[in-house]
Amino acid sequence: MVDEPREETDIAHHAAEIEDLERESGTASRLFDVRTVIGGLFVVYGLLIAAAGIAPDAAELEKAQGININLWTGLSMLVVGGLFLLWLKLRPLQAPPRP
Repeated sequence: MVDEPREETDIAHHAAEIEDLERESGTASRLFDVRTVIGGLFVVYGLLIAAAGIAPDAAELEKAQGININLWTGLSMLVVGGLFLLWLKLRPLQAPPRP
């Protein structure tokens, strides 16, 4: 009978630890959200391709019928990557409610 209050405090302590772990787990899951990876890759590759399109040579422009494809593709990829990251910011992952 003397041990009963101690068991209650142990249970409360473990419940608090579990809540802390769940909170940390939610942070980790947001970090590895697929939107982060896709958006980041689109931004990085968009920067690289747009940089390649800043100073095209005449042969490249002639091959593409006068359109600077690298520049337009890079800018489009930057927009798509930005939209993914904006989506992540506006609608972050939320942990499902506990039963």
